[in-house]
Amino acid sequence: MNFWEKRIMPPNEKKIWFPAKRYGWGWGLPVCWQGWVVMVVWVLLLGAGTFLIPKHPGLYVAYSLVLALVLIIICYLKGEKPRWRWGKD
Repeated sequence: MNFWEKRIMPPNEKKIWFPAKRYGWGWGLPVCWQGWVVMVVWVLLLGAGTFLIPKHPGLYVAYSLVLALVLIIICYLKGEKPRWRWGKD
């Protein structure tokens, strides 16, 4: 942990991978390398499904929904608590 991380984040606090959005409900872009790895793997899996399931649109939709659910679970576990926000609070 470098000097700036010590100043910004207390040592006992969990590291957030996905911060809450400033406007609306949900999470924004990742703020650490672990979050970016999750996003890149998710996009690669979604793209792989396009080539692996080309003739079954219903199966591809189900596959996409499962991937979306897994991403939401990871964001919930590793991100800030989601709530409605409207600007700075």
